[in-house]
Amino acid sequence: MLRTINPLLSPDLLHILASMGHGSDLVIADANFPGAQFAEETGCRYVRLDGIPATDILSAVLGLMPLDDFIDDPAVVMEVVGNPTEIPPVVAAFQTIVNDVADNPATLSKLERFAFYDKARKAYAIVQSGETRLYGNIIVTKGVVRQ
Repeated sequence: MLRTINPLLSPDLLHILASMGHGSDLVIADANFPGAQFAEETGCRYVRLDGIPATDILSAVLGLMPLDDFIDDPAVVMEVVGNPTEIPPVVAAFQTIVNDVADNPATLSKLERFAFYDKARKAYAIVQSGETRLYGNIIVTKGVVRQ
């Protein structure tokens, strides 16, 4: 255990966050997301945090990692298939976390399901959560750590 670091951030995930550079993407995926498949296809890093909601992971990650403030869309979610204007409760919770925790708050942007998958395949890492709420997926882009 370490002080001031959320204990749900595993050693593997802490290593990933520290290794990411400015502009690197991190996928926090729900339990239905094909994370293991994407990691196998692309060779990206992959961590499982079974039983942990994606919202808890996002909050812990944004407590350590800044969102990129050099791009327009540093936090991206998947739009609802067949109803792109719908905002699922988990996505509303993601927005609240970004507003409250991120040092560079941003409005979440949305991508169509397969466009989201394409972006996820290019990510530095995927964190597979135990999130059971549908559409509990978010991609965050790491910003510059300023002193």
